Amino acid sequence: MREVEQMIKKYATISEYINLKPKKIRDNLELIRMTIKKSAPQAVEAIKYGMPTFRFRDKNIIHFANFNTHYGLYPGALAIVVFKRDLSQYDCSKGAIRFPLDKRPPIALISRIVKYNLKSVLTKEKKR
Repeated sequence: MREVEQMIKKYATISEYINLKPKKIRDNLELIRMTIKKSAPQAVEAIKYGMPTFRFRDKNIIHFANFNTHYGLYPGALAIVVFKRDLSQYDCSKGAIRFPLDKRPPIALISRIVKYNLKSVLTKEKKR
């Protein structure tokens, strides 16, 4: 339990989260952040579950984080299914994608996933 508590450190902002990482990690986290911002400019930055998160109209669009061996991207289970073919070279679980630390994150793929999630939120709103 203590290990989980340490993972969910309280950060005030995404900038604080990123700035506390080593330089190479910071650069890639900032690249992920800027990709998400560009792909969903209307989304708002937040910290949820101890991770950098982008939200739109009170809905989570995507979370990302850094761990000892990978960058984690958390787009939700449906996005993992929809992008299954594109994600075949990465380690994935039901709602998580793990990108290796020693490689540049796949920016074009991240952008497509973010746009898909944003479109899903907008589509659900229209159906209401």
